[in-house]
Amino acid sequence: MAMVMTPYVIAFLKFYFIFTVIVMILFAIRHFIFTFNRMYCEQKLYYQDIIDSDLPFITVLIPMHNEEKVAHGVLDALLESNYPVEKFEVIPINDFSEDGTKEILEDYAVRYGNIHPLHRNSGERGKPAALNRAMEMAQGEIIVVFDADYLPGKGLLENLSMAFLDPEVGAVMGRVVPVNTKANFLTRLLDLERSGGYQVDQQARYNLNLIPQYGGTVGGYRKDLMMGTDGFNTKILAEDTELTYRLFCSGWKVLYANSAECYEEAPEAWHIRARQIARWSRGHNEVMFRYVWKLVKSKYLSFWQKLDGMFLLFIYMMPVILFFGLIDSILLFFLDEMDILEGWWVLLFLGAYNTFGNFAPFYQVGTANVIDGSRERILLLPYLAFNFYFYLWFITKGFFNALVDVLTRREAKWQKTERFRKEKPGGFT
Repeated sequence: MAMVMTPYVIAFLKFYFIFTVIVMILFAIRHFIFTFNRMYCEQKLYYQDIIDSDLPFITVLIPMHNEEKVAHGVLDALLESNYPVEKFEVIPINDFSEDGTKEILEDYAVRYGNIHPLHRNSGERGKPAALNRAMEMAQGEIIVVFDADYLPGKGLLENLSMAFLDPEVGAVMGRVVPVNTKANFLTRLLDLERSGGYQVDQQARYNLNLIPQYGGTVGGYRKDLMMGTDGFNTKILAEDTELTYRLFCSGWKVLYANSAECYEEAPEAWHIRARQIARWSRGHNEVMFRYVWKLVKSKYLSFWQKLDGMFLLFIYMMPVILFFGLIDSILLFFLDEMDILEGWWVLLFLGAYNTFGNFAPFYQVGTANVIDGSRERILLLPYLAFNFYFYLWFITKGFFNALVDVLTRREAKWQKTERFRKEKPGGFT
């Protein structure tokens, strides 16, 4: 027996169903355009081929909280960089660590003159606050940031710094590649996601002069831009997304350097990944609430940049919309109101969506692996469907946390991602 509801409620449920379909189609078109551009269109070159002996002095910041498992790896990798040693300094930031991080950093400071640790035991905790404090003592005009578990290659600092020879560039982002892909099934799936997100999505947005995103690590920015605007907002978890929109809305460029690869430790446990995704969703949606109107009003952005900026701002809203879309569909079914699906156009939509929509991110991942020459990894593509439902719940949770943060002015607490490294980088598989 059908449930009893007012005509207004039924009309709203049908409206929301149609709204969900339209949103899915729009994002499907976006994914398809990016995939086609990356596969078949001319690719925009980065600055890595520029030869300039007058390299800028740069400061590398590495926020650390209880990072004794990985601190050696990132510092050793930076010390092996081919960037002139007199042209860069490293400030590892010991942010309220309770393990052996402080002792490790002090040991490196004694042995190497360009490593200057910053120890924080008071004030606000978290990455944005740590970066703000470190920038006050940074001597470099360019700030490069790495998370503690990252392993930068020898040429990475030079590749990133080359972008700032262009006076219109405010920030640059490199490519993130998981280094522990063979650890387990989860790390293999995350490797697929990373490849699609960087090799295709980021590069296509860079090709099309849209909104490539600064990702908070493996990237750099001009120090004076941040210091002139009071640094990072410590109330926002996604300081990287906030910086992206702050720069674009002010007329600066953010570049993507696909050849500037850096290697990360991907989470090896599902509950760690869940907390990470929920935190990203919470922070990203906080930025959405703050910047959606600023994006619309910006006089520096073209129509297509604003449109892409909107898609990017609402990317963590998609699982929320689909989550309620599933509930909406169930209600319509039990109300015996699924006549909304009658007609030939439904067959057209179902065919189009399953061809270009539901599997659009899969297309990006598949294309990225073809470009990378790792075609055997494509066999794992069907398993990304599990990640979709896994993310559906935790991204929705992050959205509601962000909503409460904005409405109640609740302060979000930074949560560190647990590390799994047991050996030095040479022992990694």
